[in-house]
Amino acid sequence: MLPPLGRSTTRSDLVAASIKSAILSGRLQPDEVLVERRLAEQLGVSKTPVREALIALTSSGLLTPTRNRGIAVRRLRAEDVQRIYEMRMLVEPWAAAQVAGGDRFDAAEARRALEDAARFLEADDHGGLSMANRRFHRCLYSTCPNELAVRTLDDLQDLTALGTVSLLWEQWPTWRDEAQEHHEILAAVEGGQADATERLVRGHIQRSITRLSRLRARAEAAS
Repeated sequence: MLPPLGRSTTRSDLVAASIKSAILSGRLQPDEVLVERRLAEQLGVSKTPVREALIALTSSGLLTPTRNRGIAVRRLRAEDVQRIYEMRMLVEPWAAAQVAGGDRFDAAEARRALEDAARFLEADDHGGLSMANRRFHRCLYSTCPNELAVRTLDDLQDLTALGTVSLLWEQWPTWRDEAQEHHEILAAVEGGQADATERLVRGHIQRSITRLSRLRARAEAAS
């Protein structure tokens, strides 16, 4: 169920990273209740770092308290996902433009992420595709000199990955169109075209906002 632990600063960081990976890849599903004792046994740690990790992931928005005082994987509504994309719209196009205008962009890692995404797409592995897309988007902004923007986008990308597989792609199988848009964005960043990068990223995010607005309108009309 959970991937092996890697390197991090503290044991609770390691536990949080493992649980987050399982959530974003779809191995832990929305509304699934997480039990401290069971997680501790699976990961080979005591309950204390598990408890600390669950608190941290609840604060980031990936987990949510349940009525019986447990903690479950958060289920995002269309309204939630739209707000996430709207927040990304405010920060990500600008941050990507800063990266395109500099010399710190890791083009090789961005290409590897797109190559992995293509393999997951052909294998119909939506969880893997979502994680590869997240890696690509992080390449677009991770070397932005504004560290606050990077941290904010990291949290928003986690929530995007959760909402994409569990909600957005269920309504619109747009992953092939998004893959083409990613290649266009990569070409603009590699070419140092800051204005084009900002425009392409903005359009990429806006299309998802438009789809979510339509989904919410349909739901309201049906209620």
